[in-house]
Amino acid sequence: MHLIIDGYGGERGKMEDIDFIHKFLDAYPSTLGMRKITPPYVYTYHGPKPEDWGVSGFVIIAESHISVHTFPERAYLNLDVFSCKEFDAEHALREISQLFELAQTRSWVLDRGLEYSEPTVAAAHLSRERALLTDSRGR
Repeated sequence: MHLIIDGYGGERGKMEDIDFIHKFLDAYPSTLGMRKITPPYVYTYHGPKPEDWGVSGFVIIAESHISVHTFPERAYLNLDVFSCKEFDAEHALREISQLFELAQTRSWVLDRGLEYSEPTVAAAHLSRERALLTDSRGR
């Protein structure tokens, strides 16, 4: 699963606080039942335009990763929770909205890799893909 969040009107103080972002990335994986395999990495970024600065961070989890990019001058953030393990995306969206005090969000959930969740399903999927490739090449 891949939860993608665009957040608007968030709390500026939280978006510019490198320690807040670090603590979020350090604690949040366990609330989703996921395991960190690295500590969070968090950086302040200054873009070519003064209003493009912000805090970016990510944490690698056994299930994939969580990343966040904030733009305090614009009261905007984007955040991704990418996991091979299913999780409650609606609950995660509500928690993240509350933590960052977002006034509005847009979000998407992409189901990724589900055909590979079981070996027999994966094998059937790969066979279909190979057959389509063979047919399209005129063989």
